[in-house]
Amino acid sequence: MSDESGSAARAVASVGALRIDALIFDMDGTMVDSMPSHEQSWGELARRYGIAVDMPDLMRRTTGRTGLECMRILFDRELSDAQAFAYLQEKEELYREIFAPKFAEVEGFSAFASSARARGLHIGVGTAGDRHNVAFAYAHLKLRPLPTVAVGGDEGLPGKPEPAIFLEVARRLGVSPAHCIVFEDAPLGIEAARRAGMRAVGICTGHSAAELAGNHVLAHAKNFTELTNNNFLEKHHVAKL
Repeated sequence: MSDESGSAARAVASVGALRIDALIFDMDGTMVDSMPSHEQSWGELARRYGIAVDMPDLMRRTTGRTGLECMRILFDRELSDAQAFAYLQEKEELYREIFAPKFAEVEGFSAFASSARARGLHIGVGTAGDRHNVAFAYAHLKLRPLPTVAVGGDEGLPGKPEPAIFLEVARRLGVSPAHCIVFEDAPLGIEAARRAGMRAVGICTGHSAAELAGNHVLAHAKNFTELTNNNFLEKHHVAKL
């Protein structure tokens, strides 16, 4: 086990007796039910450039990584940042055009986040998506007030499974990583939470509970209505400060 992994494991093991101060949400597939639209936009971009793609494999390899990282995976060659960014803009514009008419949050997200905020919890967003996709999601979500801290994949940080995005959310919130719970729909994100020394909840919108497993994972649910109905916040003693 590396020093980083060992430190994270010790942090996760130690948080059981500590209070939770913040919830950190991944965005795509966790807050918003966007992954089918992302998949469709990837397929259209690949078609435009004559790239044969195994879509399940591409989604498995890219979900949670930053846009620039994803473009280099798709094109399977070195791209300058400028080239990768141009392709990324094209892809994300396609995604927003596809998803806008059928925009939907993951069931129960806004109500769950509002309940958590009412209990005194900080709310943050840690996503591989860029600021334009965050603004797009915020414009369509009914959650008010919106999270004030969002760290995206266009801020120069490495994508998941590296923990940098989640750690930066915690830093901006002023909360210790050990006092955070991450909500994630992708294996790379679940691993990023572990490396950050955070506990996690697997949101099974696109992966099974087995694929989102880990000693740091507190629960799995298909959506936030299920977590609410199962009294997740109450069971984990998250009380208003």
